[in-house]
Amino acid sequence: MSSLASPIQSTDGLILKLENISKGFTDKKNKINSKHTVINKLNLSIKNGEFVTIVGPSGCGKSTLLNLVAGLDEVCDGEILVDDKPVALSPRTDRVIVFQEGALFPWLTVCENIEFGLKIARIPKEKRKEKVMKLIEMVQLTNFTHAYIHQLSGGMKQRVAIARALALDPKILLMDEPFAALDVQTRKMLYSHLLRIHQETKKTILFVTHNIHEAVALGDRVIVMSPKLANIKKQIIVNIPRPRSIDHPLVESITREIISESNDLFVNDPVKESEIASEELNRTIISTVN
Repeated sequence: MSSLASPIQSTDGLILKLENISKGFTDKKNKINSKHTVINKLNLSIKNGEFVTIVGPSGCGKSTLLNLVAGLDEVCDGEILVDDKPVALSPRTDRVIVFQEGALFPWLTVCENIEFGLKIARIPKEKRKEKVMKLIEMVQLTNFTHAYIHQLSGGMKQRVAIARALALDPKILLMDEPFAALDVQTRKMLYSHLLRIHQETKKTILFVTHNIHEAVALGDRVIVMSPKLANIKKQIIVNIPRPRSIDHPLVESITREIISESNDLFVNDPVKESEIASEELNRTIISTVN
């Protein structure tokens, strides 16, 4: 690995620890009792305030890993610790997940969607309103406070989903390919929004994506997963200072470096092959215009 990216070294100030975790699923489709292992003896530590991105081929267990951390599923072996306390099979407000589809309530306004979790937590009305308005301002949707979800673009919906997650003041924000269904220009805009939000809140973020360029543009560290019996193939520190511009020249350099060293992981992965082809087409168009 060149000077553009380097291995992770520091282990201070850890908020999340995955210790030798494994996860498998019983093959119910074929009515047999054998388990299909998705994650195999994986170890990972994340520092408080760190933005960690996870990339890997389709079916390598990225989303499963996120569900385990969120408490939506449980490990078969090993242990997950948040602030040195074991994670139980139960979603908690200290770990909130944002999905590719925002799962917003269409019968509620932007304001009411963001406020929903606070009402469930029985936060006093005045405090709720104050917090919601700050979050709406943070995600730059002030003019859409009372709009309904069907009146928003895809990018706006994801900003509402992020604000709703942040309303619960989680220790860890989990994001499962939140921008995958959006067009290139909208994704680029949301990268800038998310980088700014991370800079303002200092939240720990664990972000799953298929897109290596996205992983580099956003993350302090990129985790590359191996296929099948999923484990960590490599970890790369992204040496780009924050506040960060997504157009920083090192984003492209590190992205190319990771792609060149990881192409073997994405063989026969139609999603990644499509993305690489799309990225090459975009570069060709840009170079032609210039």
